[in-house]
Amino acid sequence: MLAIIGGTGLTRMQGLNVISSNKADTRWGEASGEILKGQLAGQEVLFLARHGHPHTIPPHKVNYRANIQALKDAGASAIIAVNAVGGIHPDCEPAGLMIPDQIVDYTYGREHTFFAEDLDEVVHIDFSWPYDEKLRQILIGNARSLDLAALEQGTYAATQGPRLETAGEIRRLANDGCDIVGMTGMPEAALARELDLPYACVALVVNMAAGLTDEIITMADIEKALHDGMGKVLDLLQASIKSYDEV
Repeated sequence: MLAIIGGTGLTRMQGLNVISSNKADTRWGEASGEILKGQLAGQEVLFLARHGHPHTIPPHKVNYRANIQALKDAGASAIIAVNAVGGIHPDCEPAGLMIPDQIVDYTYGREHTFFAEDLDEVVHIDFSWPYDEKLRQILIGNARSLDLAALEQGTYAATQGPRLETAGEIRRLANDGCDIVGMTGMPEAALARELDLPYACVALVVNMAAGLTDEIITMADIEKALHDGMGKVLDLLQASIKSYDEV
Protein backbone atom coordinates (compact mmCIF):
# COMPACT_ATOMS: atom_id res chain seq x y z
CA MET A 1 0.00 0.00 0.00
CA LEU A 2 1.35 3.39 -1.00
CA ALA A 3 1.78 6.06 1.68
CA ILE A 4 1.78 9.82 1.15
CA ILE A 5 3.61 12.17 3.51
CA GLY A 6 2.18 15.65 3.16
CA GLY A 7 4.37 18.66 3.82
CA THR A 8 3.65 22.37 4.09
CA GLY A 9 0.41 23.10 2.27
CA LEU A 10 -0.74 19.47 2.33
CA THR A 11 -2.00 18.67 5.82
CA ARG A 12 -5.14 17.02 4.45
CA MET A 13 -5.42 14.93 1.29
CA GLN A 14 -8.11 16.32 -0.97
CA GLY A 15 -10.33 13.58 -2.36
CA LEU A 16 -9.27 10.97 0.21
CA ASN A 17 -12.24 8.90 1.35
CA VAL A 18 -11.09 8.11 4.90
CA ILE A 19 -11.76 4.55 6.07
CA SER A 20 -9.90 4.72 9.38
CA SER A 21 -7.88 7.16 11.44
CA ASN A 22 -5.40 5.86 13.98
CA LYS A 23 -3.14 7.68 16.41
CA ALA A 24 0.33 6.27 15.88
CA ASP A 25 2.43 5.53 18.96
CA THR A 26 5.72 3.74 18.28
CA ARG A 27 8.79 2.75 20.24
CA TRP A 28 10.27 6.04 18.99
CA GLY A 29 7.37 8.11 20.31
CA GLU A 30 4.28 9.54 18.66
CA ALA A 31 4.05 10.33 14.97
CA SER A 32 3.21 13.85 13.81
CA GLY A 33 -0.48 13.00 13.68
CA GLU A 34 -3.00 10.33 12.91
CA ILE A 35 -2.36 7.84 10.14
CA LEU A 36 -5.28 8.13 7.74
CA LYS A 37 -6.20 5.08 5.69
CA GLY A 38 -8.56 5.60 2.81
CA GLN A 39 -9.44 5.33 -0.84
CA LEU A 40 -7.96 7.72 -3.39
CA ALA A 41 -8.16 7.32 -7.16
CA GLY A 42 -9.76 3.95 -6.56
CA GLN A 43 -6.82 2.65 -4.54
CA GLU A 44 -6.16 2.13 -0.85
CA VAL A 45 -3.55 4.55 0.50
CA LEU A 46 -2.13 5.89 3.75
CA PHE A 47 -1.66 9.58 4.53
CA LEU A 48 0.33 11.38 7.23
CA ALA A 49 0.77 15.13 7.67
CA ARG A 50 4.46 15.64 8.44
CA HIS A 51 3.90 18.85 10.40
CA GLY A 52 0.64 17.77 12.02
CA HIS A 53 -2.87 19.04 11.38
CA PRO A 54 -3.02 21.95 11.79
CA HIS A 55 0.57 22.77 10.75
CA THR A 56 2.27 23.18 14.16
CA ILE A 57 5.48 21.08 14.16
CA PRO A 58 8.60 22.85 12.81
CA PRO A 59 11.02 20.89 10.60
CA HIS A 60 13.68 20.33 13.27
CA LYS A 61 11.08 19.02 15.75
CA VAL A 62 9.40 16.45 13.50
CA ASN A 63 9.72 12.94 14.94
CA TYR A 64 10.91 11.42 11.67
CA ARG A 65 11.64 8.02 13.18
CA ALA A 66 8.13 7.71 14.61
CA ASN A 67 6.57 8.84 11.32
CA ILE A 68 8.38 6.30 9.16
CA GLN A 69 7.93 3.49 11.69
CA ALA A 70 4.21 4.27 12.02
CA LEU A 71 3.71 4.11 8.26
CA LYS A 72 5.59 0.82 8.06
CA ASP A 73 3.50 -0.60 10.91
CA ALA A 74 0.30 0.56 9.18
CA GLY A 75 1.17 -1.46 6.09
CA ALA A 76 3.03 0.98 3.84
CA SER A 77 5.01 -0.70 1.06
CA ALA A 78 6.37 2.57 -0.42
CA ILE A 79 6.30 6.29 0.33
CA ILE A 80 5.86 9.39 -1.79
CA ALA A 81 6.85 12.49 0.15
CA VAL A 82 5.64 15.97 -0.76
CA ASN A 83 8.07 18.78 0.13
CA ALA A 84 7.78 22.55 -0.25
CA VAL A 85 11.18 23.87 -1.32
CA GLY A 86 13.11 26.90 -2.49
CA GLY A 87 14.47 26.94 -6.01
CA ILE A 88 18.21 27.28 -6.65
CA HIS A 89 18.59 25.96 -10.19
CA PRO A 90 17.78 28.63 -12.79
CA ASP A 91 15.14 26.40 -14.37
CA CYS A 92 13.13 26.40 -11.13
CA GLU A 93 10.14 28.68 -10.85
CA PRO A 94 7.51 29.23 -8.14
CA ALA A 95 4.68 26.67 -8.33
CA GLY A 96 6.92 24.41 -10.43
CA LEU A 97 7.75 20.78 -9.63
CA MET A 98 10.92 18.73 -9.34
CA ILE A 99 11.41 14.98 -8.86
CA PRO A 100 14.89 14.96 -7.28
CA ASP A 101 17.33 12.09 -7.64
CA GLN A 102 19.95 13.17 -5.10
CA ILE A 103 20.14 14.77 -1.68
CA VAL A 104 22.79 16.50 0.45
CA ASP A 105 22.21 16.57 4.20
CA TYR A 106 23.09 19.79 6.06
CA THR A 107 20.90 19.07 9.08
CA TYR A 108 22.22 18.46 12.60
CA GLY A 109 20.98 17.26 15.97
CA ARG A 110 18.15 15.18 14.53
CA GLU A 111 17.53 11.55 15.43
CA HIS A 112 18.59 10.25 12.06
CA THR A 113 18.80 6.44 12.32
CA PHE A 114 17.00 3.44 13.73
CA PHE A 115 20.38 1.75 14.26
CA ALA A 116 21.83 3.68 17.19
CA GLU A 117 21.70 1.38 20.21
CA ASP A 118 20.99 -2.17 21.42
CA LEU A 119 22.47 -3.55 18.20
CA ASP A 120 23.72 -7.05 17.52
CA GLU A 121 25.94 -5.56 14.82
CA VAL A 122 26.62 -2.18 13.23
CA VAL A 123 24.38 -1.49 10.24
CA HIS A 124 25.41 0.60 7.21
CA ILE A 125 22.79 1.13 4.50
CA ASP A 126 23.70 1.84 0.88
CA PHE A 127 22.46 5.39 0.24
CA SER A 128 24.24 6.08 -3.04
CA TRP A 129 20.90 6.74 -4.72
CA PRO A 130 18.59 8.00 -1.97
CA TYR A 131 15.37 7.98 -3.99
CA ASP A 132 13.83 4.81 -5.37
CA GLU A 133 14.25 4.93 -9.15
CA LYS A 134 11.21 2.81 -9.97
CA LEU A 135 9.00 5.13 -7.92
CA ARG A 136 10.68 8.20 -9.44
CA GLN A 137 9.96 6.93 -12.93
CA ILE A 138 6.28 6.46 -12.06
CA LEU A 139 6.15 10.11 -10.98
CA ILE A 140 8.09 11.29 -14.03
CA GLY A 141 5.95 9.28 -16.44
CA ASN A 142 2.73 10.62 -14.97
CA ALA A 143 4.03 14.20 -14.94
CA ARG A 144 4.71 13.83 -18.66
CA SER A 145 1.29 12.28 -19.30
CA LEU A 146 -0.41 15.13 -17.45
CA ASP A 147 1.74 17.70 -19.27
CA LEU A 148 3.06 19.05 -15.99
CA ALA A 149 6.27 21.06 -16.13
CA ALA A 150 8.40 18.99 -13.76
CA LEU A 151 12.20 18.91 -13.62
CA GLU A 152 13.07 15.21 -13.72
CA GLN A 153 16.27 15.24 -11.70
CA GLY A 154 18.11 17.46 -9.27
CA THR A 155 19.79 17.58 -5.88
CA TYR A 156 17.82 18.47 -2.76
CA ALA A 157 19.73 20.38 -0.06
CA ALA A 158 18.27 19.51 3.34
CA THR A 159 18.86 22.37 5.79
CA GLN A 160 18.06 22.65 9.47
CA GLY A 161 15.45 25.43 9.61
CA PRO A 162 13.11 26.71 10.73
CA ARG A 163 14.61 29.97 9.43
CA LEU A 164 15.16 30.45 5.74
CA GLU A 165 18.73 30.50 4.44
CA THR A 166 21.02 33.48 3.91
CA ALA A 167 22.09 34.51 0.41
CA GLY A 168 25.61 33.35 1.30
CA GLU A 169 24.34 29.93 2.32
CA ILE A 170 22.45 29.60 -0.96
CA ARG A 171 25.65 30.45 -2.88
CA ARG A 172 27.37 27.69 -0.95
CA LEU A 173 24.59 25.20 -1.72
CA ALA A 174 24.72 26.13 -5.40
CA ASN A 175 28.49 25.63 -5.40
CA ASP A 176 27.89 22.22 -3.81
CA GLY A 177 25.70 21.28 -6.76
CA CYS A 178 22.30 21.62 -5.06
CA ASP A 179 19.24 22.57 -7.13
CA ILE A 180 16.52 22.99 -4.49
CA VAL A 181 16.55 23.61 -0.75
CA GLY A 182 14.15 22.37 1.91
CA MET A 183 14.09 21.46 5.59
CA THR A 184 12.42 18.05 5.77
CA GLY A 185 14.10 15.80 3.21
CA MET A 186 16.42 14.30 5.81
CA PRO A 187 16.53 12.12 7.79
CA GLU A 188 13.19 11.04 6.33
CA ALA A 189 14.65 9.54 3.16
CA ALA A 190 17.39 7.63 4.99
CA LEU A 191 14.99 6.26 7.60
CA ALA A 192 12.75 4.92 4.84
CA ARG A 193 15.77 3.18 3.31
CA GLU A 194 16.63 1.65 6.69
CA LEU A 195 13.17 0.06 6.80
CA ASP A 196 13.37 -1.07 3.14
CA LEU A 197 10.58 1.28 2.08
CA PRO A 198 10.96 2.62 -1.48
CA TYR A 199 10.81 6.41 -1.18
CA ALA A 200 10.52 9.26 -3.67
CA CYS A 201 9.92 12.99 -3.42
CA VAL A 202 7.63 15.42 -5.19
CA ALA A 203 9.15 18.86 -4.54
CA LEU A 204 6.96 21.91 -5.04
CA VAL A 205 9.00 25.10 -5.50
CA VAL A 206 7.36 27.85 -3.43
CA ASN A 207 10.01 30.56 -3.78
CA MET A 208 13.34 31.29 -5.38
CA ALA A 209 16.04 30.90 -2.73
CA ALA A 210 17.64 33.83 -0.92
CA GLY A 211 19.70 36.21 -3.04
CA LEU A 212 18.59 34.81 -6.40
CA THR A 213 16.13 37.62 -7.03
CA ASP A 214 15.86 41.22 -5.86
CA GLU A 215 12.69 40.38 -3.97
CA ILE A 216 12.37 39.69 -0.23
CA ILE A 217 10.90 36.27 0.49
CA THR A 218 7.48 36.69 2.09
CA MET A 219 5.01 34.18 3.47
CA ALA A 220 2.36 35.72 1.22
CA ASP A 221 4.38 34.81 -1.87
CA ILE A 222 5.04 31.31 -0.51
CA GLU A 223 1.36 30.77 0.22
CA LYS A 224 0.44 31.93 -3.29
CA ALA A 225 2.88 29.43 -4.83
CA LEU A 226 1.47 26.70 -2.60
CA HIS A 227 -2.03 27.58 -3.77
CA ASP A 228 -1.01 27.71 -7.43
CA GLY A 229 1.07 24.54 -7.34
CA MET A 230 -0.72 22.16 -5.00
CA GLY A 231 -3.34 21.26 -7.61
CA LYS A 232 -0.54 19.95 -9.83
CA VAL A 233 0.83 17.92 -6.93
CA LEU A 234 -2.56 16.39 -6.20
CA ASP A 235 -3.11 15.51 -9.87
CA LEU A 236 0.32 13.87 -10.01
CA LEU A 237 -0.28 11.92 -6.80
CA GLN A 238 -3.64 10.58 -7.96
CA ALA A 239 -2.24 9.44 -11.30
CA SER A 240 0.81 7.87 -9.63
CA ILE A 241 -1.29 6.02 -7.09
CA LYS A 242 -3.09 4.32 -9.99
CA SER A 243 0.20 3.53 -11.72
CA TYR A 244 1.78 2.17 -8.54
CA ASP A 245 -1.07 -0.26 -8.04
CA GLU A 246 -0.53 -1.58 -11.55
CA VAL A 247 3.18 -2.45 -11.18
